[in-house]
Amino acid sequence: MNRRVVLTGALSALALQPALVRKVLAMDPPVPKWRPSFSQPLDRIEDRFSYYFNGGRDFAVLRNGTCVLLDDGLSDGAASMAAVGTLSRIINYHPDMQPSPMDDGNVLVGYDHPAFNVVLSDIAKAHWAEIEARHLDGLAKDEVLVTPLGANVFDEVGKKALLGRCYMFMDALAPKVMHIHRRS
Repeated sequence: MNRRVVLTGALSALALQPALVRKVLAMDPPVPKWRPSFSQPLDRIEDRFSYYFNGGRDFAVLRNGTCVLLDDGLSDGAASMAAVGTLSRIINYHPDMQPSPMDDGNVLVGYDHPAFNVVLSDIAKAHWAEIEARHLDGLAKDEVLVTPLGANVFDEVGKKALLGRCYMFMDALAPKVMHIHRRS
């Protein structure tokens, strides 16, 4: 059985680790300009992410849908701190991403640390005009990503991956853990 814990107030990652958040912001990492005008339903993100890991992992879900894998058995507070720390390690180093098209049509975007974003295909389709127009704003200043199509040239999966990565940056810069999902 899945157990979902809603974290608010003093249990949010901001309240648990304000020094880490201040440190991340003080480092002023390069971030994309794009802040998508739309969000994705967190319950669907949580469901799909659990499916991708066969219900066998604990993970935190942040406000913009970033999911961070956790060690089993962490308290809610320790889980929130671990999630914020993982996102800090991603944005304060090179935020490489690895997009993977999934069997359900969604795209899973992974990073060098155990955090991921799910881009739901129906949400992307409904907002494709914005994605098409703004995907290059999903690159950080002076960033060049080389794809099989060339430098900073993206296919549909790549454009969705940039969207997912924007959500990760938004979560890393203003972390708020919304749910701790416990493995089945």
